[in-house]
Amino acid sequence: MNQILLGAGIVLLVLIIGLLYKISIMVGVARGKKEGPESRSNTVNGVFMLLFLVIFGAMGWISAYLYFDDYNIPVASAHGSVTDTLFWWTMGITGFAFVVTQVLLFYFSFKYRYRKEARATYYPDNSKLEIIWTVVPAVVLTLLVFYGLNVWTDITSQAPEDAEVVEIMGMQFAWKTRYPGADNQLGNYDYRKIDAANMFGMDLTDKNSFDDFMPREIHIPKGKPVLFKIRARDVLHSVYVPYFRLKMDAVPGMPTKFWFVPTKSTADMREETGNPDFNYELACAEICGNGHFTMRMTIVVDEPADYEKWKKEQKSWLSKNPEYMSQVPAALKEVALISSGIDTEAGKITEASF
Repeated sequence: MNQILLGAGIVLLVLIIGLLYKISIMVGVARGKKEGPESRSNTVNGVFMLLFLVIFGAMGWISAYLYFDDYNIPVASAHGSVTDTLFWWTMGITGFAFVVTQVLLFYFSFKYRYRKEARATYYPDNSKLEIIWTVVPAVVLTLLVFYGLNVWTDITSQAPEDAEVVEIMGMQFAWKTRYPGADNQLGNYDYRKIDAANMFGMDLTDKNSFDDFMPREIHIPKGKPVLFKIRARDVLHSVYVPYFRLKMDAVPGMPTKFWFVPTKSTADMREETGNPDFNYELACAEICGNGHFTMRMTIVVDEPADYEKWKKEQKSWLSKNPEYMSQVPAALKEVALISSGIDTEAGKITEASF
């Protein structure tokens, strides 16, 4: 850090000296002591341009090399490798174009600087050159767009039938999740039924809701397709899990989805990163209000057997909130008791519930 500050200080000092020199030239012109800018000052400016290109270009490349592993984190999903390939192709092409244009920009500032002995050449147009620099970028960008569209279509397409379903809901300022029970079918919801306990607005007239459960952290199986059904309860949020290369907006009134296949369990990543405390994290990537920073939730990627064990240990939401049995239609009361696993002998169910 000290070396960086020292380097920045030196560069700043050089720029200040150059600026003072330029001001002295302009003052001389204003007082009539000089006829106009001298070629020497333009040469100085041109040299500064080249120095800026070399120094800051080198600093950029060195920084990218030293901190590459910090921003190029491991990928832990099947589609993430495809996404990374698309990213690096795009980065390579646009990066090459950026470097070429910037080198020419700063070099031309030096090469074509003002000099008394030099005169500008009038160069109105060049149709062949203009066609080349229009057609080539158009073709390259078209290929990148179609490549990206193909990747996007694949990861947002219909999930496999055996995919594990997890509903994720964003709200100010937390994430809530809901899983289907043994029937592997999420029940319907109705926003008018949302209250302090029924945060999802679960519709208990739908029998698929009886065995749904809501854990405090997300568990998903390694090596199996997982479908995230995403929605928002109030404002715009964004589901972001960088290790899965997963990012999808949670939009009020417009459910979205994203399916993927985790390839590394939490234990695998702890070993790979050398961090025994590593955890996947679901974060909100949308500035959704003052409490935005609290929207974080742990994701645990289990081995398939461990995942199934965890899932069987979960209790249905209805069994934890038996007072909502009063919302269940009379014809479905018995089904609700069986599906939800409510312990009727524990004194949780009263006559009023029926």
